[in-house]
Amino acid sequence: MNKIANFTAPGIEDATAEKTIGILDNRMVALIDLALTLKHVHWNVVGPNFIGVHEMLDPQVEAVREMVDQVAERIATLGGEPVGTPAALVERRDWSDYTLGKALVTEHLGALDLVYSGVNEDHRKAIGQLAELDPVSEDLLTGHLRDLEQFQWFVRAHLESAAGELATAGTHSEKEAARAARR
Repeated sequence: MNKIANFTAPGIEDATAEKTIGILDNRMVALIDLALTLKHVHWNVVGPNFIGVHEMLDPQVEAVREMVDQVAERIATLGGEPVGTPAALVERRDWSDYTLGKALVTEHLGALDLVYSGVNEDHRKAIGQLAELDPVSEDLLTGHLRDLEQFQWFVRAHLESAAGELATAGTHSEKEAARAARR
């Protein structure tokens, strides 16, 4: 993602704006992917506790969509062009598509725990990079991460034992997490 405008936010060098835009673009793509994944799970979750999880996911989808909008507008503010078309997203995405279709509540939540871990870890890395570049963008992602971590906690509450053990601990794929959560 390149800076296309002949201007940026006052006080930010063009090179700094361009680096910031690149980081924000990666986060925008991840958030669009997360919103679509959450909606996919919302449509395909079945079994005990269906309605509770089904209804838990819609507010998460809406919050993540708002995050996408905020990141896209920050990219534009810095002189970039936020591109959210399907082909452009697939081209810029460097992770695999969500692997579960219709599945039990616990299976989807196990897989979603891994999805959230990936998004949240990458958000945290981006925040660290932005600390050196743009405190406004850093603050934006920090606020998003607070909410994303809370959403992951909602998911994990379904996967945690009374002893505080996470059913998906040590898993590395969505299908592996789904199997572990089902047990």
